This record gives sequence, C-alpha cells and structure tokens, in this order.
Amino acid sequence: MKILAFAGSNSEVSINKKLISYVSLFFNEDDVEILDLNDFEMPIYKHERELQNGIPQLAKDFAAKIDSSELIIMSLAEHNSAYSTAFKNVFDWISRIKDRKHFGDKPIFLMATAPGNGGGKNVIEVFLKRAPFSGANVIETFSLPNFRDRFEEGFGITDAEKLTELKSKIETVKQFFTN
Repeated sequence: MKILAFAGSNSEVSINKKLISYVSLFFNEDDVEILDLNDFEMPIYKHERELQNGIPQLAKDFAAKIDSSELIIMSLAEHNSAYSTAFKNVFDWISRIKDRKHFGDKPIFLMATAPGNGGGKNVIEVFLKRAPFSGANVIETFSLPNFRDRFEEGFGITDAEKLTELKSKIETVKQFFTN
C-alpha cells in the first residue's frame, strides 16, 4: 500500500513529525513516504496573489502526492487550538485547485501530540468538523498528551496504555484495507 505521512508543522524539531516517523514503522510492509511541510512552503494565500500568479506548483505537487497515495497518516500540530499556519496555508492553496477536494476522499489516520495534557485534542476536533467538506475520510484518530513524558527518541511511546491504544488503532486502519 502507498502511504503518505506528514506532520502539520514546519518546526525543525516537530514532535508531530517524530510521532509520524514512529507510527510509520508499524507500516513496514507498505511504501511510506514522509513529507516535510518545509518542502512545500509557499506565500500566504491571498486571492489577488492567485489571480496574478495562479496556483503555486508546490500546491499542485502536494495534491499529486495525496492523489498517488492510498492512505494518509498525519499528525497535526496545535497552535492556539487550531492548525499551524504552515498546514493551513498548504490546505488553503490546495483548496484552490479546480474541481478538487483537498484530500481526494482518501482514508486518513489523524493524529496529534502536544507537550501538555490536551495532546492536540482541539486541533483533531477542528479537523474532524472540516473533514467532510474537504474530502477527508478519517477512519481513526489518536492523541498523545504530554509528549515529552510519554515518548523517548529512538524508542517511541513509553506509556504502555497509550502504546496499546495506538497499536489497536493501527490495527483498525489496517483492517480498513482488508475488508
């Protein structure tokens, strides 16, 4: 299976990217491509900019990555209870591609992590409200609160309960493709 994975963050030390990289290991029999949003940095969307210059090639390239995948795994950074600006800007530009649903009706395993107790639950909630209008078929969600206390670099999730929860959700995602 072709999987597209990315963190909704442009941080060079993104904890969401660390989570994505870790979760990707559970799909070791699949073709997983991990993208970095920094490779898709574009001017902030503005209608006049679109009229003058059209849709940036990077937006089209990102959309093509979505289209060539069978599953999207993403972990959204939570900035002020919503998406990061980096994710929102890619999302905005892709929305301008004619006759396109942002996520092409692809199945999505949606995750978030954060340093605090919330674990990105607000950004998950925001995305789930938007998903039906954006061609995002969210088949499972996972939140990892208190990242620094529950994740160890080079090892992964150290909290046994959260690890069990994650493995169960990964199994649900995999079963989606066998039914």
